[in-house]
Amino acid sequence: MKELDFDVIVVGGGPAGSSAARIIAENGCTVALIEKEKEIAETVRTSGVTWISDIKKFGIPEDCYNPIKKFSFCSPKNSVVIQDKVAKAAVLDVRKTYKFLAKRAENSGSQVFVSTNVSEVLQDSNGNCTGVIAKSGEKQIQFNGKVIIDASGFASIVAKELGYVKQWKKFGVGAEFEVKTEKLEYDNWWLMVGEEYSPAGYAWIFPTSKNTARIGVGIGKPDSDVDPTVRLNELIENKAGPIKDLGQIEKIEFHYGLIPNEGLSRKTVYNNVILVGDSAGQANPLVLEGIRYAIRFGEVAGRVVADAIRNDNVNETTLLSYEKEWKKAIQSKINSAVKVQNRWVGLSDEEWDKELSIINELTADEFLDFIRADFGVSKMVKLATHHPKMVVRQLFNMVKGT
Repeated sequence: MKELDFDVIVVGGGPAGSSAARIIAENGCTVALIEKEKEIAETVRTSGVTWISDIKKFGIPEDCYNPIKKFSFCSPKNSVVIQDKVAKAAVLDVRKTYKFLAKRAENSGSQVFVSTNVSEVLQDSNGNCTGVIAKSGEKQIQFNGKVIIDASGFASIVAKELGYVKQWKKFGVGAEFEVKTEKLEYDNWWLMVGEEYSPAGYAWIFPTSKNTARIGVGIGKPDSDVDPTVRLNELIENKAGPIKDLGQIEKIEFHYGLIPNEGLSRKTVYNNVILVGDSAGQANPLVLEGIRYAIRFGEVAGRVVADAIRNDNVNETTLLSYEKEWKKAIQSKINSAVKVQNRWVGLSDEEWDKELSIINELTADEFLDFIRADFGVSKMVKLATHHPKMVVRQLFNMVKGT
């Protein structure tokens, strides 16, 4: 069996893995980026919703996303529209973005291995992970490393194999079609809530260009046993809600994905193993998006790991600065968002109709902070005590006290 030695092994070629690998390589360390599929982003597993302020910080080119400045919601008997003057949200071309991130990592010195599927995780006599064995075609390769980064997504391949974590119990399942539409308001996204659309989640229309969009359904497990693929096909066939306004629809590609939804429940550093992205549960529970967290905290992981290797001090105590940094950045915000989500999961159709009327009282900036899960305890308290609209104060008082 062929053996390859690296400072760092990164398992998973998504946004978290590519971002970590790039920073590590830029800091002069050797790094292997291992991806099981034939090419980066061969399979799309996410709808690609994100925020322009974040993607600009990450240097993602403008041709990788479609800007959104109008946000429409519908429930069974209500609909609201919140409009901004400039686009602040975006829908990514997921495949193009992920390829860009991986190529940037490769250009920085990372060695990228595609069609390379991890089959075994190696440990020494002290229980430290020393690398992985992966199958590439008919060959097996042993990758040896001082630090292993598990960026394998929902499956958490390395951490699970080592017995550090168990399968997520609470998660979102999403099914969507990329479609060509006859008519499309391409700077307007739709979120559809209520029993008809999703009994524990929401449906969506996310425009990706002037005449293409993603129509999808997300359902929370174990809250509902509804199959999102079945529900999605029903909604498209029945031209439910705003789907009817798209005119003729031509299906282009089907996407299906899982995303953890347990808040920040996991430890993310075990000895010399770091979890990042969906492996770490770094996701916004309100709209179950996490690409910006994957990139941001992939970069943090890369910096912390590179420093530890340069200082020849690779241990859990040193690497824990990664976990402290990412939790400081988003823990209070995610905890607040979990409270909102817990409220939403239990709403009836009639209660959703009322909830949308409350959301309609938010300004565009307040709404964006809200849906981005970008409000911590202090901002929630402010909304609960000082917002000029009483219904908004009541909502956030209820959420705050949950």
